[in-house]
Amino acid sequence: MKQIVDTHAHIYHEDEGRYPMIEKPYRPSAGIGTIGHLRREMEENGAARAVLVQTGSAYKWDNRLLGDMASANRDWAVGVCTLDPTATESVRELERLVQGFNVKGVRMERTPAGFHHEGSERLWAAALRLEVGICAHIHLEHLGELAALLGKFPEVPVVLDHCAYPDVSRGVEDETVRQVCALAGNRQLRVKLTFGVTGSQMEYPFRDSQPLLRKIIAAFGPERCMWGSDFPCEHWLKKATYEQHLNLFRQELGLSSGEQEAILSVAPMAVWFGG
Repeated sequence: MKQIVDTHAHIYHEDEGRYPMIEKPYRPSAGIGTIGHLRREMEENGAARAVLVQTGSAYKWDNRLLGDMASANRDWAVGVCTLDPTATESVRELERLVQGFNVKGVRMERTPAGFHHEGSERLWAAALRLEVGICAHIHLEHLGELAALLGKFPEVPVVLDHCAYPDVSRGVEDETVRQVCALAGNRQLRVKLTFGVTGSQMEYPFRDSQPLLRKIIAAFGPERCMWGSDFPCEHWLKKATYEQHLNLFRQELGLSSGEQEAILSVAPMAVWFGG
């Protein structure tokens, strides 16, 4: 196995004077979710690299913590910022973060204007120019808008966060699963398989989500699928540990060694760490 990459870790900091949170943040317990905590979890479970994803529920559009942590830990981590797509200054901020803070992507959120609008096109165009990726954080109702953006910017690498949140209770015929699989013809699109744990109604090994995972992996091919832990698991998952999240892919899905390597290492390394 090559280096395992955790593509979905949210980072927090206990110094709220230096890194202020938003009003009414979704705050973890003391000591949970720090960069040191993440590093310990990774070392204990054999993960070598991480993609730090801006924590909107704590810091919204303020990427100072994200940038500082990605920059200070550039030997094993990169950052994905989140910016307000309706704000004209967001392009300039993306340039600053990419050029100075080891940020390799921007997470695009839906807005009251939708997902595909003038502001989002500005950021997609900037991502193309800066050679960074897009994380699309959307649900079923915005997949059509994502398809339009994929067609307009075919050279931008895109990762669909949480596979747009399928309804695991509906099984493999879930409409989100169907529409996500229909997007597989867009070769620049990858999928983040985190919903296998977050969307499951069961304890480990999350048997209800496994058929959906297999269907999406079959549609995209393992070389375009990625694993992420949803760190800190104590905060975001409750029902799963970091080890269990990873072992769903290492032990429970029946993946071959080559398929595991593609999902856990090759695909994320290609997008976030230059191969």
